[in-house]
Amino acid sequence: MKHEVIVEYEIDSEKVFRFTEWVDAALTEELVSQRCEVNVLVANNEAIHAINLEMRQVDKPTDVLSFPMFSLIPGEPPDKTLADPETGLVPLGDIVISLEQAAAQAEEYGHSSEHELAYLTVHSVLHLLGYDHLDEGEQKREMRKREKEIMEKINV
Repeated sequence: MKHEVIVEYEIDSEKVFRFTEWVDAALTEELVSQRCEVNVLVANNEAIHAINLEMRQVDKPTDVLSFPMFSLIPGEPPDKTLADPETGLVPLGDIVISLEQAAAQAEEYGHSSEHELAYLTVHSVLHLLGYDHLDEGEQKREMRKREKEIMEKINV
């Protein structure tokens, strides 16, 4: 199933990344059968820093921010009651990714920027679907497990 993924580049980028494919893969692996809409904003450290400060009162840049539209339960896909009546799409929320931070982390972890961006996209989609990792317990383990399974499927 193809979901509506709206990708906006706030910065100049010579490369176009496969955000739509990665969002679709994560939603498919999470068995989301209702068509969804996800917005992805590709930014630099300065822009994500400003958003992080405004929205979370955290005064530093980060790699990815997730802004879910609904409080969903992990593993329970959204249903049609959440769909916008005009579009028929469930508006899951917004993702903001810093290309700069992703590139720095890719270098630090020894893999490609594409791999890091795919991981951050999958990670953020899981947040939109209700997953969290604030505790060091079961929620974090389940989220990490799902990230790994989805990353294996998308074969980046």
